[in-house]
Amino acid sequence: MQKSTRGQNPGDNRKWYLVDAKDQVLGRLAVLIANKLRAKDLPTFDPSVDQGAFVVVVNAAQVKLTGDKEQKKEYQRYSGYRNGLKRFTAARMRELHPERMILEAVWGMLPKNNIARKMMTRVKVFAGAEHTHAAQKPEVITL
Repeated sequence: MQKSTRGQNPGDNRKWYLVDAKDQVLGRLAVLIANKLRAKDLPTFDPSVDQGAFVVVVNAAQVKLTGDKEQKKEYQRYSGYRNGLKRFTAARMRELHPERMILEAVWGMLPKNNIARKMMTRVKVFAGAEHTHAAQKPEVITL
């Protein structure tokens, strides 16, 4: 007789991965994270089913940008008010919110739908080397 899975949390059997962003190129790192979130590496991949893993990223402040993107790449935020557009270079964003650089790169790699918004809640980014998810025993992956 099979056990009923009714009422159980579907995230109980998701894998946890740990990625070190130190000296990794931002775009290539974002592709790796997005593929783990979407479960594209699993043989049961289905774009309409959310079966991806949790991804913990450490050392986000030391991610690498190629070329002269450090000075030329711009991030922008809009408050919703008139004259509420704020622009930051990548160097300034690294000073203020290094985690946001990785989050925005990963968001750009995902489809824009409800499943992707839920996937983004499974990305945990930390600027330094310490993280708070050691109890989940994340598997270390490298590029």
